[in-house]
Amino acid sequence: MDLHALDKTPPADGYLVGRGPAWFAFGMTLALMVFDYVDRQVIVSLFPHLKAAWGLSDKQLGALVSVISVTVALGALPVALFADRVSRVKSIVAMATIWSLATISCVWARSYGALMAARAMVGLGEAGYGAVGAALIASHFPARMRGALLAAFFASASFGSVLGVMLGGLIAERWGWQAAFGVVGFPGLVLALLYLKVRDYRTVEMTPALAAKRQSLGATLRHVASVLARSRTMLWVCIGGAAQLIVVSALWSWLPSYLNRLHGVAPAQAGMKAALVVLAGAVGAVVWGTVVDRAGLRAPRRKLATLAALCVAAMAVLVLAFGWAPAESQFALIVLGGFLATCTVGPVSAIVIDVIHPGVRATGSSVLALFQNLFGLAAGPLVAGVLSDAWGLRAALSATPLFALAAAAAFLLAARSYEADKARAHLPVDGSGAAAPPVAAQAG
Repeated sequence: MDLHALDKTPPADGYLVGRGPAWFAFGMTLALMVFDYVDRQVIVSLFPHLKAAWGLSDKQLGALVSVISVTVALGALPVALFADRVSRVKSIVAMATIWSLATISCVWARSYGALMAARAMVGLGEAGYGAVGAALIASHFPARMRGALLAAFFASASFGSVLGVMLGGLIAERWGWQAAFGVVGFPGLVLALLYLKVRDYRTVEMTPALAAKRQSLGATLRHVASVLARSRTMLWVCIGGAAQLIVVSALWSWLPSYLNRLHGVAPAQAGMKAALVVLAGAVGAVVWGTVVDRAGLRAPRRKLATLAALCVAAMAVLVLAFGWAPAESQFALIVLGGFLATCTVGPVSAIVIDVIHPGVRATGSSVLALFQNLFGLAAGPLVAGVLSDAWGLRAALSATPLFALAAAAAFLLAARSYEADKARAHLPVDGSGAAAPPVAAQAG
């Protein structure tokens, strides 16, 4: 690694260490994100096989998806704390190695408990990856490009989910459901080794008082609580992002089973059709990330108003699709709803980074990851599974899109404080952790 290059201060709104290393870092980080979600989502097309083999309830099946998000949420902050203090690159290499090995270990699971434990380890390995990866990308590229690049980075999760759903059904049909875990687990190990070539960014210097807040998990948790208390924007964006992900995760997790049970589609073909919806979501994340960026060019708060409108539109389409649409037009509406539902994926990360001090970007992003995983990605499959056991799967998928209304309300509340919080985040930081007055004002 060229330490002299890392010590140089990058030009304002420029690349950290050059265009080539930045795009290599982006490509490798994106590739690992793809296989992160391949390993997460491969199981959803295996639900019919697991239900037949072990007689599992929908609540139990949903928990196999949710457990990953729970362990990701619990581990995200410690991992990001380590990454901010030591090394983003080495943290990512370690995470990718752990989650890949844990995925491969699912091959030998012979009971529900063993499979649940292995899936929990997958989440433990993935903990903090989104936050640390987003922070690394944001630091390599100019601020003007971050919204679109982070949208593409998080949209790659959708492409990974597409591959996971498709591969799971196809491999299970030919070699059995256990084999699916072995096939998708190995690429992550290869990418982990290659990731050692990525250039890290130098930890931003802070005052001793602020640096002390990162010396332990307890101190960091107290600091995070104070950040949330001061930054209304971050709090409401975390809530809104999580609420919208309940809609997305419920749809992605249960659509293959819905097509299999209610329309008689074979599991492999149901996985292929569901993958089209996930693919539409991947495209939507990039499209809406760009739209939201442009909406905020003249008035930054319009980003959040645009997000609110898109959430309401996604809710309306999905409720219509599962609740009232005739069979011949239902799948087209589901695809449209999937295209709209991922509108928050990139923008919420960019907005949180906008209102966080550069020295704790990974830690700040991990707070968003905690909300999104624990209250969004973990909640969606489990809530839909519980509702399905009680009301049936169609009713469950008609009800879960209503969480988008809560997301829209949160984004509108965040719009009130976004511009002020964004300006304060780039001021010097004093010993209390609050933004200090400008030097000129102090001198006066």
